[in-house]
Amino acid sequence: MKEIIIGLVSGIVSGTGMGGGTILIFLLTYISGLEQHIAQATNLIFFIPTSIVAIIVNMKNRNIRFRVATMISVFGILGAIIGANLSIHTNVYKLKKLFGIFLAIIAIHEIYTTIKENKKNQKGDNKIKLRKNIK
Repeated sequence: MKEIIIGLVSGIVSGTGMGGGTILIFLLTYISGLEQHIAQATNLIFFIPTSIVAIIVNMKNRNIRFRVATMISVFGILGAIIGANLSIHTNVYKLKKLFGIFLAIIAIHEIYTTIKENKKNQKGDNKIKLRKNIK
């Protein structure tokens, strides 16, 4: 049952484009108790069918710039080869720590971006109110 819930939650997050793999690795290590290396490798297998479905949906909606996607894919493959080799030779404790730092950086970025957007929206709302009061 754990695997069904983990797959469903990760699939939903992955389908929205927010990185279901990040959630999957977290859930596999903390809920299922898998080692970091195994969770990361499992994530790679999970990524294939979920990304194919997301690609199909986004192609139908014309949300993909194929020239950009091709360039990113080529260098992503090179990065994946380098990253997989680094991961294999990295201590599990260090790998967990690096993954945690990575998640913290993403969280800080998302919080900063959200605050910045809210401030921008509030300024826009205030301008609209001022215009209404002037008329």
